[in-house]
Amino acid sequence: MKILVIGGTGRIGSKVVERLRAAGHDIVIAAPSTGIDIISGDGLDAAMAGTDVVIDLANSPSFEDAAVLAFFQTAGRNILAAEARAGVAHHAALSVVGTDKLAASGYFRGKIAQEALIRESGVAYTIIHSTQFFEFLPGIIQSAGESLRLPTALVQPISADDVADAVAGVAVQPPVNGVVEIAGPERASMAELAQRFLDRTQDPRRVVGDAQAPYFGAPLQEDTLVPVGQAWLGRQGFDGWLQQSGLARTP
Repeated sequence: MKILVIGGTGRIGSKVVERLRAAGHDIVIAAPSTGIDIISGDGLDAAMAGTDVVIDLANSPSFEDAAVLAFFQTAGRNILAAEARAGVAHHAALSVVGTDKLAASGYFRGKIAQEALIRESGVAYTIIHSTQFFEFLPGIIQSAGESLRLPTALVQPISADDVADAVAGVAVQPPVNGVVEIAGPERASMAELAQRFLDRTQDPRRVVGDAQAPYFGAPLQEDTLVPVGQAWLGRQGFDGWLQQSGLARTP
């Protein structure tokens, strides 16, 4: 099977490429470094020729509201139009659990626009909604500023390795023309998990749990960021991920 991986040089993309190549698939990596530009469209038609599946893992280089929206709209239109011309059978895109509930955030308004374009494109698709990656924990903590005030809403984080396993598996299955949700095996309060991370990394700071604290500008309900109903669950929990990451510190 010929598979085009957009964002195939990134954190998740490189792992997805590794898994699909090991399974014997013909992989093309789409990134500016490979001469394929999803914003200008340069190289897209040539890359799509004979492609069976497109996996879209691209992310906006800027988190500024207007820039994020422009990125996902422009990239989405270019990718989906090239797929339609090439007769691609399956568009698989990675998005976020709770995206439709997070319109107060400029980043998630971009993701909402991306998903709308996919649904309306006429190309068969699967949207993969993932919970937050464990690898994002330091960034979530940093986003809380000096007060370290974080939401008490539930999270169910997943490791990048498990995300890659799920994406590679979904991509080679028939499209569902809907959403598949993926998550880690353990559910906890965001504030509690952040405190566990700080404790295990020997960081003396204390997290303040606040049900009203925003998440990247968006208010959260308790279940906004966790799957509702059935989800594909990864194998790696917090302790296993932290040990593998090398971030844990012993007293």
